[in-house]
Amino acid sequence: MSEKMGKYRTFCFLFFAFYLSLAATAPFCRAGASLDKTTPPDKMARVWDPNRYIGIDEISPGMEAYCLTGYRGTEIEKFNLEVLDVVHNFGPARNAILVKGTDERFVRTGPVAGCSGSPVYINGRLAGALAFSFFFSKDPFYGVTPIEEILRVGQAGSSGAGDASVCTAGFIFDFSRPIDFDEVDKQITHPQLSANNNVTGLAALPCPLITSGLSAEVCEQLNASVEPFALMAVAGLSGGSSINQSETVRLVPGACLTVPLVTGDITMELVGTVTEVIGDQVYGFGHGFLGYGPINLPMATGKVHTVVSSLYRSFKIASALEVVGAFTNDESAGIRGQIGAKARLIPLVIRIERYNDTDSRVYNCQIADNQILTPLVLRAAVAGATLMLGNLPPENAIEYKVNIAIEGTEPITFENVSTGVGPAELIAESAGSVALLMNNPYKKVDIKSIDFDIRIEAKNIISHIWSVDLSDSKVKAGHELEVVVVVESFLGGRKQYPCRFKIPEQLAPGKYDLIVCGSSNYQDFLKEAVPYKFMALDMKTLLEAMNNVLSTERDKLYCLLVLPPAGLAVESAELPDLPATKALVLQDAKRTLRSQPYQHWLEKSFKTGTIVIDKKVMQITVGK
Repeated sequence: MSEKMGKYRTFCFLFFAFYLSLAATAPFCRAGASLDKTTPPDKMARVWDPNRYIGIDEISPGMEAYCLTGYRGTEIEKFNLEVLDVVHNFGPARNAILVKGTDERFVRTGPVAGCSGSPVYINGRLAGALAFSFFFSKDPFYGVTPIEEILRVGQAGSSGAGDASVCTAGFIFDFSRPIDFDEVDKQITHPQLSANNNVTGLAALPCPLITSGLSAEVCEQLNASVEPFALMAVAGLSGGSSINQSETVRLVPGACLTVPLVTGDITMELVGTVTEVIGDQVYGFGHGFLGYGPINLPMATGKVHTVVSSLYRSFKIASALEVVGAFTNDESAGIRGQIGAKARLIPLVIRIERYNDTDSRVYNCQIADNQILTPLVLRAAVAGATLMLGNLPPENAIEYKVNIAIEGTEPITFENVSTGVGPAELIAESAGSVALLMNNPYKKVDIKSIDFDIRIEAKNIISHIWSVDLSDSKVKAGHELEVVVVVESFLGGRKQYPCRFKIPEQLAPGKYDLIVCGSSNYQDFLKEAVPYKFMALDMKTLLEAMNNVLSTERDKLYCLLVLPPAGLAVESAELPDLPATKALVLQDAKRTLRSQPYQHWLEKSFKTGTIVIDKKVMQITVGK
């Protein structure tokens, strides 16, 4: 008896520890923690029905319970549970009901991802929703979010993500530094949110993100990015299911509830369960996944194909059936949607020509409009389309053109080429651009559409600088300097690129650097010489900075003769001929405007059809 009591106390302690850690490591879950303080009591009184709902003060250990959820098709089934205990005040204004599944199917599968939101009934009244579980649990232990907390979701008065005045959480980028798409991509794929697990093995019951059109490798990468949001990416049978046309699937407690993040030729759909429906308001999941409040995501009915039993984490494979509304709120106690509402979607078209495909392929999709999720699912969709016929060989080259149409302004359009890295650079630039636009601090941006034209070849277009020859390392001001660069490409031989620099007549005698390089080193030079061209001060300069970064052509050779700084650059304004005396006044430390000496250089560039990966720096001496 004492041994059982010890295990029981350990169970409760671990569950309590989990919730404390969850509160500390979920910066996006801001709304749910303060609802009791911000929600007027009369709002709750209008929806609370003591004949329909049971409060936690009426619940005690040993009571019999059951939940409703779907294990196959659209049928809702009953699963028996046993109440273990009620944990009060595990976090600010939060309580939990601990239950154990006694149904044979629950015993066989253990906790099932996709059961999030499954309504739990005690004495015939709704008590809450399945929401939490244990990693590697052999027994079907669940934590239940009380119905009182679920019904408070969205009661704080937020009007949803469709309201431009609503400020929601997202990625936070440092716009005081030059834009670096590699760094932006790292933030997208590694969000500043601790993964939803810890040493105790406790976690919010994840919602499966069922995908279609993604390879196992792409799905695994997506899973690493979405796991912190209580999601688990599964390469499954998504993409729309067939049902009897005479059958109408309705959102009722226990029904499959889906969030179609990507629809069309590539699909990604979140799977959970309906907890409660009041009028046109639908409550589900029992926990949040973004958790910051207002959202605007499509809400759809769903069909469960099967439940996959796993030692690590059992989960439902399901797919969306029909979009019937939109989710408007996502808080720590669950999500809430409105039947009949319409979520904003972004058309996505990906056209691909691939070396081992006899046909050009076009993928037509729509993706959900969300500051955090849109860049994530866009990354996966582009990777899925480019790798649909398998991984690329080590020797690969990708030519691409991207057009991101923006409401009320000119589009972001860029084209480039990459080699040896698969679609990584294409993905970083496109998803990074979308993330910067949707998470900028200056103005709300509505993206109208995203289009890709991609051509993939099985070849290596890397090259390096074989030699740089000068007509003379010493040259007089006003004379010409002749430079001959020899570039050697992989299996392509060597090619010469001659150029001439006219040395300015007023150039002071001295030693000057001549830099010969590829696009990567060229952009590094620009970001150091003229950093303000790649930084944002407002919406206008953000668009300009993005275009400046994206316009650097990788298949060019760049030759630069670096001259002494003269004049001044104040913020983004260039004053190259400003007299030194006036420049000193503007550079006064008491002035708040950022300024730096204006850098001068002479530049020549050549289209090589290859990507130069190194650089050479030589010194020339200018005489009188």
